[in-house]
Amino acid sequence: MPDDEKELAHIRNFGNSAHIDAGKTTTTEAMLYLAGRIRAVGTVHEGTAKMDFMDQEQERGITIQSAATNFWWQDHRMNLIDTPGHVDFTAEVERSLRVLDGAIIILDGKKGVEAQTETVWRQAKKYRLPRLIFINKMDGVDNIGRFDECLKSIREKLRAVPLVVQFPIGAGRELEGLIDIVEQKAHYFQLGDKDENYQTKEIPSHLIKKTQKYRQELLEKLVEIELEKMVEEGREESPILQKYEKKEELSGAEIKKLLRQATLTGRYFPTFCGSAYKHVGVKLLLDGVVDYLPSPLDVPKITVYSPRDKNKTGEINCNSPLSCLALAFKIIFDDYNNKLTFFRVYAGKVESNSYVYNVNKKRKERVSRLFLMHANDKEIIKEVGAGNIAVAIGLENTVTGDTLGEENSPWLLENIEFAEPVISQAIEPKTNEDKNKLKIALDKLKIQDPGFNYWTDRETGQMIIAGMGEVHLEVLVERLRREFKLAIESKQQRVSYRETITKKLAEVWGEYKKQTGGSGHFARVKLAFEPNPGKGFEFVDAKKGQEMSDKDAEEVKEGLEESMSSGLLLSYPLLDIKATLLEGKRHEVDTKPGDFKNAAVLAFRGDGVAEKEKRIKELGVVLLEPIMQITVIVPKDYLGDTLASLGRCHAVIENTEEKEGESFITGKAPLRETLNYLATLRQLTGGRGAYSSYLSHYQAVARDTLEEILKEKKLLNTSN
Repeated sequence: MPDDEKELAHIRNFGNSAHIDAGKTTTTEAMLYLAGRIRAVGTVHEGTAKMDFMDQEQERGITIQSAATNFWWQDHRMNLIDTPGHVDFTAEVERSLRVLDGAIIILDGKKGVEAQTETVWRQAKKYRLPRLIFINKMDGVDNIGRFDECLKSIREKLRAVPLVVQFPIGAGRELEGLIDIVEQKAHYFQLGDKDENYQTKEIPSHLIKKTQKYRQELLEKLVEIELEKMVEEGREESPILQKYEKKEELSGAEIKKLLRQATLTGRYFPTFCGSAYKHVGVKLLLDGVVDYLPSPLDVPKITVYSPRDKNKTGEINCNSPLSCLALAFKIIFDDYNNKLTFFRVYAGKVESNSYVYNVNKKRKERVSRLFLMHANDKEIIKEVGAGNIAVAIGLENTVTGDTLGEENSPWLLENIEFAEPVISQAIEPKTNEDKNKLKIALDKLKIQDPGFNYWTDRETGQMIIAGMGEVHLEVLVERLRREFKLAIESKQQRVSYRETITKKLAEVWGEYKKQTGGSGHFARVKLAFEPNPGKGFEFVDAKKGQEMSDKDAEEVKEGLEESMSSGLLLSYPLLDIKATLLEGKRHEVDTKPGDFKNAAVLAFRGDGVAEKEKRIKELGVVLLEPIMQITVIVPKDYLGDTLASLGRCHAVIENTEEKEGESFITGKAPLRETLNYLATLRQLTGGRGAYSSYLSHYQAVARDTLEEILKEKKLLNTSN
């Protein structure tokens, strides 16, 4: 194997993901300590975790933003991203998983698969990431049967196939160690020993039968997978299968080879267990990352697109002969106001003090400096090659999702898609000085946080901020106060609706004309609009003739994109609209830059109230409300009252399940009806209930609901 391939084979890009409070950041801290990257193990509840370096993370005891680090383990470079577990910050998980090659999904051994576990699992599945599963907190369970219950929840809730490679020796206070099913050994740990200097012994007699059962189940599944692979590859023989059929003992190395092969399919998941807090099993989990998760060489070829013709595609991998191909996936600003661009290199390399070509922006950008990150600490490097993750200073025009590549032979990588914000609130600066600073601050937050948006309410003039949930908005407001030193007042949180169109408008003219003596302004455009379900805003340049330039068409697109940020009904952002530019007219003297942009806005919105009302009817504009996937957990004695309260919220119950004295309720409900449901639930259950939700989809609001919303909006505007 050539040296460059050998280097790639020794890279692991992976992330730790979990439901909140499953012990994800604690697991990351233990990994960093074992690898010698940190000298002391930080804890979440004390606010000393290295990876949770934001003030609000330390105060709230939750991870808010993804944090990258790197370390060495068994001569392998580990590029690890620790991701948030709270559902409000799922955009951070999305962009991290987009650039990783594998993931560890961490479960709370007491609870198994939880609501956010299912969300991060879907995200990892979307990117076809091979995964390991770590059943954590085995020191806190009340009986050994919890391990099997976790396996059951993996099979039933995730519809996944766990490949059990370990099971615990004892549980709770009696947790002693782990049985290694692959090597058929018992590893005994001293709980609390941060170095995890475990002792390896023979399996105790009372666990031999259980080990044999798990091992046989594992081998049968691995043999089944190997047979499938033989058919796919057209192989007729397999030395390992021949050995198995002869009932010869397979070595640990042979089983690991089969396990790795199964893991890389993305359909089977080696399952580990232990306690990160008590330092049991994390060292073996790191060994599992090396043994089973992919290197960049193992990742299938990825599709790239021509920026000129999206139908023209190609395929690349880390060995492709490109000088550079990378994806920017995260932007932050450091304490010195430097813009830090996190990126993954897919082919070629990026060097400091050089230029790269931003394919999306069609311009060169200078890379001043390069770093590897360890939470908020920087390590200067001169270059970064394929398969690695790094940070650049100097890419002033790059945003999340941009492709960095070659100017002469540009290719686009698939962008990162994020869910729309579902909750909003008005904010007001207390001074004129802060009013001038506010938009600059909001623009900076928007660059950093793809789950955040803002706009100005056309009727009230208020600044509206929107995010993924109540905690998300609280964090954003606090960041404005702390990081940007702004004195702002936040109003009551409210639902962030969306608008869309339901009818096709074959053609409509927009004219922008001003004459004030001398040279004036003039532009006319003819556009067509139609619904574009599930595809967002799409602009098609179908102009004919020579009267309009491509620059004029770009102005039209810019004007329409601006119009999409504020709808026709209640000024909410518009979704899923296709706009086609048919033709335009200009004046050789009067047409100035910006005129076609203004003409496009008038074509869509109309000129004045009467034309706006006409356009609403012509386009069939409707209001969309967010429908949330909800999970409610209450003591079983409160089930009846809880279901009744959800009924009053117009929830559709999909499933109820009882487990260990608790009732688990899942379903869907309009966010408008459940905005403050957590407070209701706490009052109902004396603080013993738990509630979580995430966006399922948008749907058109009923006429009577729309009338109520219009009344509320009118009252709100009057009070403001």
